[in-house]
Amino acid sequence: MKKTSIVFSVLMVLVIFIFSRCSDEGEKTGAANEPTDSTVAANYGGFDSQVAWGAHLVSIAGCNDCHTPKKMTAMGPVNDSSMLLSGHPAGMPLPVVDRKDMESKGIFLSQTLTYWIGPWGISYAPNLTSDSTGIGAWNEDQFINCLRKGKWKGLDDARPLLPPMPWQDIGQMTNEELKALFAYLKSTHPIRNIVPAPQPPVTAQKM
Repeated sequence: MKKTSIVFSVLMVLVIFIFSRCSDEGEKTGAANEPTDSTVAANYGGFDSQVAWGAHLVSIAGCNDCHTPKKMTAMGPVNDSSMLLSGHPAGMPLPVVDRKDMESKGIFLSQTLTYWIGPWGISYAPNLTSDSTGIGAWNEDQFINCLRKGKWKGLDDARPLLPPMPWQDIGQMTNEELKALFAYLKSTHPIRNIVPAPQPPVTAQKM
């Protein structure tokens, strides 16, 4: 009887020891699966979030150069901070120019640097803010398809993106970079601005 009690006690100690080890291993495994600040930063190009990474990409890709209207100052053109990424201002009249001459000789830029006249006609920088007149209704796949294939709104049967949009270069970004770019644009302050549709060349209009 005494031997049985000893054996039983030994077995109980072993069971407790095994369960305690399993519990410790489970806690360690769980801790290992917890994302740390360093892993999050690594996943977002060194930034704390996908949106922050996207803001950085917008900056280095020069998106504001064309999609943010400029104000002229004594020091030259500067971004209009009240219209960030909202595209060509709706209702702004075009200057009186000889379009045929402009289209045949080169490119004419606007005072806001948001529209251009060239051999392709007239192109306007679209609204990239989160408003419904911008990309508010777009989904991530559309956005990626737009920049990969150079198609308006990312639709395969849509018109091509027009110069000077460098989609061939922007489209070389990785999927993760494009997703970060989209996440940032979707987080922007919505600005209602219905940008005019592009116009074909005057020579094409007469055909």
